[in-house]
Amino acid sequence: MKKLKIGIIGCGGIANQKHFPALKANGELNEIVAFCDIATERAEQAAKEYGTKAASVYSDYKELLKDVNVEVIHICTPNVSHSKIAVAAFEAGKHVYCEKPMSHSTIEAEKMLAAWKKSGKKFTVGYQNRFREEVQNLHASCEKGELGEVYYGKAHAVRRRGVPTWGVFPDKSQQGGGPLIDIGTHALDITLWCMNNYEIDRVSGSVFYKLGHLQQATEGNLFGAWDPNTYEVEDSAMGFIHMKDGATIHLEASWALNLLESREASTTLCGTLGGAEIHSGMSHSKNELIYNRGRNGQLMEEKLSPVGGVAYFGGGGGEEGVIDCKQWLIAILEDKEPLVQPNEAFTVTKILEAIYQSAEKGKEIKF
Repeated sequence: MKKLKIGIIGCGGIANQKHFPALKANGELNEIVAFCDIATERAEQAAKEYGTKAASVYSDYKELLKDVNVEVIHICTPNVSHSKIAVAAFEAGKHVYCEKPMSHSTIEAEKMLAAWKKSGKKFTVGYQNRFREEVQNLHASCEKGELGEVYYGKAHAVRRRGVPTWGVFPDKSQQGGGPLIDIGTHALDITLWCMNNYEIDRVSGSVFYKLGHLQQATEGNLFGAWDPNTYEVEDSAMGFIHMKDGATIHLEASWALNLLESREASTTLCGTLGGAEIHSGMSHSKNELIYNRGRNGQLMEEKLSPVGGVAYFGGGGGEEGVIDCKQWLIAILEDKEPLVQPNEAFTVTKILEAIYQSAEKGKEIKF
């Protein structure tokens, strides 16, 4: 099978933690031929470790996009740069995998959609949590109607103390926000996807800047103490999303919150025939899916059996990241649609922005 030629723009944390290992694990489908980073030494190091022998290194993404050998672009840069890079990549005739979220704003995301549709190329966004086995199981259950009408959902993205202390995470000018746009985006994507409900009526939200500037609040942070003087984004945010059919979703997101249970990239769904909860995050030693319903006159809970499971194998990228990468590459090679559709990712961006706007304006945002 033909190997796709990949260009990576942004060779920092997410590229090294997810994209490079996942692409390497799918080496039969691709080869990385170009690397770009504003810190040239990062791109050079990545090229040595993951690139072909003749891999090119750039400090300007516009120069990389001129490379006719590059067929696919992976955007692994701060949120506010996603749109301009994606638009330029589509105009250069490249397929685009953009890290989550699609963008920090609806206006910029709309530019990405317009450029994609005009290009005729493939486009997806990095919501790899859809490929976790418990998320796949829950989605299949919802598709079969086993929960009945799902009318209430809760998207969990709560860390007790998990403020990232590297990169540009606390920089609002680069990221557009904090935990809501960083990890809330994953929980919301899972919830919307399982509910298969993207028709939004209105959104309200509260955004808190309570702990980020407190030195004493940094105690016990998973990644060590952050700098309260340079912390610019929210430390927690809550949203309430009303769907057009009457269903509602409660989204909770935090990097720092005085709450005992940490649940991240998790969802709770409540339907007329049953409910389901995914438990994942710092408070849980393993990911877990629990169904709850009534049967034979009693309430009961059901869990996935560990029998037949395969222990995590080496290869990096997280197994869901490897699977996500494989289906993306195959979608291009076989002219199929990737699992994460751009319009779905666009709805996530619209909701997140509406929560920020609601908190700022003190009122509901009508769609």
